[in-house]
Amino acid sequence: MQDLVLASTSPRRKELLQKLNIPFITFAPNVNESISLDRSPQDIVMTLSLRKANAALNTYPDSIIIGSDTIVVSGGKVLGKPDNEEDAKQMLKQLSGQVHSVYTGVTIIDSTECISFFEKTDVEFWTLEDVEIEQYVESGEPLDKAGAYGIQGLGALLVKSIQGDYYSVVGLPISRLARSLRRKGFFFQSKR
Repeated sequence: MQDLVLASTSPRRKELLQKLNIPFITFAPNVNESISLDRSPQDIVMTLSLRKANAALNTYPDSIIIGSDTIVVSGGKVLGKPDNEEDAKQMLKQLSGQVHSVYTGVTIIDSTECISFFEKTDVEFWTLEDVEIEQYVESGEPLDKAGAYGIQGLGALLVKSIQGDYYSVVGLPISRLARSLRRKGFFFQSKR
């Protein structure tokens, strides 16, 4: 069986993929992530996930590669990772009391086939007070996350409701990924 490579250094994606108990290695894709924001959100995440997967495929040509990318869209505007604390505060103020969409694109590629898909999940935030935003930003958690929050951490306290795939918001729609990997001969295993 071919090796499985996760083209990501995200600890969250690595942790999610470990849930399948399939051996894999990680690869840090060094790709240009700039992209026209005039494109649809699903096109953005699928294009970036493909770039990451292709970068890994060049290094591991005989392996099956997983690339992934996540963005947050609020009011038609794409929110990536904040540049600094002030940027994080502005993003959180924009999300406060609103519903936004999280898009995660996934590409599974090897030398013979490319499978790409995306998941869209709608997340509603509570109306946030300035002190909540300040405290959350001071925790440092939002600084390396799209939309300036991590739903799997303290950011969960900001979330009023979610419609869709929770794990997609974390960064990897693991259920749909497992179904796609099954087509490639990989099956999740119990830890026994």
